[in-house]
Amino acid sequence: MSTAGVNMRDRRTNLSEAQIQTLWQPQSDETVLWQGKPNAMVLARSAFRARWVAGYFAVLAASALVFNGSVTGALMTLLGGVGALALLHGLAFVSARTTTYILTDQRVILHIGMAIEKTINLPLHRIGAAHLNDRGHGFGEIALEPAGEHTLGYLLLWPHARPWRMARPQPMLRALPDAATVAEKLANAVSARSEIARGEAPGEAQPAAIPARAKPAMHGAQGAIA
Repeated sequence: MSTAGVNMRDRRTNLSEAQIQTLWQPQSDETVLWQGKPNAMVLARSAFRARWVAGYFAVLAASALVFNGSVTGALMTLLGGVGALALLHGLAFVSARTTTYILTDQRVILHIGMAIEKTINLPLHRIGAAHLNDRGHGFGEIALEPAGEHTLGYLLLWPHARPWRMARPQPMLRALPDAATVAEKLANAVSARSEIARGEAPGEAQPAAIPARAKPAMHGAQGAIA
């Protein structure tokens, strides 16, 4: 099994389909504790900022109507907003459909990628902290902070990355239904290997402190990525 890393499939790889599937499928010595996908509507709202975009176009339309008295301009702006929202929700749907999150008793797996499939393997003992953010109605997000230095890229992870952590990107399980239960399963899995103390505050992601361990390594389909 590989350590925390990225396994990428594209036209340049010389791996067979069976080998590629093995890179992200749980192995015979692992127990799957949870598996799921993001909710597309919540993903559109949280990762793709659909509400902010809707508000932006609403303000533009109102400005055109109030300051210019242009009903046509306001309607055209609203139509542009509808098109932008349709695009964002379409991207969110595709992203949710092509994403699989898996928690085993040994690692967290993020199988992601709308155009190019990528796999992030993060062993439980290399999680430095976990951050749960409540999105309401049982939905939420869990950011995973790797212990020590790592080479995970923000653009490689997006939209499955914690916002604004570009210098030290953190993989994020996005738009999870029943996120609190998933967080509890994660805490229990990590505590089986190391001590963990979880904390949470409404409206803000809170760290679950986990002792830092060794530096994660990255392995690509064609070798290690330093």
